[in-house]
Formats: sequence, C-alpha cells, structure tokens
Amino acid sequence: MRAPAVGPLSDWRVAAEPRYAPQADEVPLFEAAYAARLPVMVKGPTGCGKSRFVEYMAWRLDRPLVTVACNEDMTAADLVGRFLLEPGGTRWQDGPLTLAARHGAICYLDEVVEARQDTTVVIHPLTDHRRVLPLDKKGELVRAHPDFQLVISYNPGYQNLMKDLKASTRQRFTALDFDYPAPQPEAAIVAAETGLDAARAAQLVEVAAAARRLKGHGLAEGVSTRLLVYAATLMGHGIEPRAACRMALVRPITDDADIRDTLVHAIDAVFA
Repeated sequence: MRAPAVGPLSDWRVAAEPRYAPQADEVPLFEAAYAARLPVMVKGPTGCGKSRFVEYMAWRLDRPLVTVACNEDMTAADLVGRFLLEPGGTRWQDGPLTLAARHGAICYLDEVVEARQDTTVVIHPLTDHRRVLPLDKKGELVRAHPDFQLVISYNPGYQNLMKDLKASTRQRFTALDFDYPAPQPEAAIVAAETGLDAARAAQLVEVAAAARRLKGHGLAEGVSTRLLVYAATLMGHGIEPRAACRMALVRPITDDADIRDTLVHAIDAVFA
C-alpha cells in the first residue's frame, strides 16, 4: 500500500491506477528513460492514449504528475512563475514547470507545439546535463530535483511551418511513437471503459477504421479511440447505435457534407 500523499505536490499525485493497455514496449522504454531521467517526447494522433499513458506511468513510478495543457497564449511566465501583487507587497508564485522541477514531479507539457516557440525555449536548460531552470525575474537558479522528469506530447498530423518543434528542441528528447491500437485491443479498450458488449465494441472499431481510411482524403484526422468511448457511452445510455455514431463519430470531425454522407453510409452498413 502506498504512503499517503503529503507535501507541496500532494494534489498532483495519481490516486488510482489508470486503465491502460500497452501497445508494444512503451512501458519498459519509459521506465528506462525515467531511471536515467531522460526527457521523453510522446508523438501520436489525437485521442490515441498519449495522456493516459503518461498518467499511467506516473502512477506506476509513484511520482506526482504536473500537467500543462499548452496553448498559443501561454507565456514563459505561465510556465515558470511570476510575482503577484498583494496588500503587503509582492509575492513570487512558482509556475507548474518550476513546481515540478523544484519538488521532483513528472512535468507533462501536453500538445507542446501549441505553445509559442519563444515560450518553449525555457525548457532547454532542464533537458540536458545542466538540469536547471533559471528564474530571471527572481534572480534564482532552480536545480532540478533528482526525481524530476520532463515529458512533452504532440500530434505530428497537425504539423505545419508555423507549428512544429524546433530542431534544437527535438534533439533534447527521446521519443515514443503512438498510434491507434489494433482492432481487437481497441475493441477491448472500448468495452472495458464503457461496459459495452464485445460485439458492439467491435462494430464501433469497424466504423473507426472506415473513417481513418479517409485521413488525407478529406479528413484531417481519423476517429479517435476517445470518440469511440463517447459513442459507446451514448449507446450504454440507450441511444440507438447509428444515432450515437453520428453524434460522437461524424459531427465532431467534419462539416463537409460529402464526407459526412460517406461516414453515415459506413455506419449504416456496419449497424444494418
């Protein structure tokens, strides 16, 4: 039994084991990277299990997990911290990256390419032999806790000239490639997450396969495992399968009428 969580990172502990089904050798690879405190980059399409994997590894390694959902408005101060004005003067407040580095958490920057490049450069000193984080505004050099690790994720399918990782950032990380699971394991995940029977779960995966074949031919991204769980959840609440699929698997991913018609025909064929 694990000891009760205490200290400044107690709220960041993963309380219960997340449900995660390994796809290949990603678990031992991540464990080896953590043992050496190597930074890790997790790449894969939307909704394929990247964040769930990182959460599972934090639980497995018994480390707090500080997650940052990156966005284009995020500044370096949002990551490292800032001075706050209070009635009695000013007070420094650590940002999530500083909090993790100072106290020894896994810091997970989710969809890191969404952040501005001038923001992400602040992670560079933490990803090499120095393992330090300069707080220029405070005049402090934070030396990373021995248990600290940096993990980032992004979706290569959304890369473009304006949103991609600089080579100087890429080469500071080890990397794991993720994709959607094979049909049988994916159906098992959907069934386990929602309680849907195996046959219906397999039908949902069949619909997803049809949609994923359209990626690059009208669809920017295929149906994610997450959306399959949503569809199965709707079905579990009594929604007719084809209506659940239209709501969870078609309307969220495209507004193109022809693509929608193609997907609806695939749904009708599977659930005839």
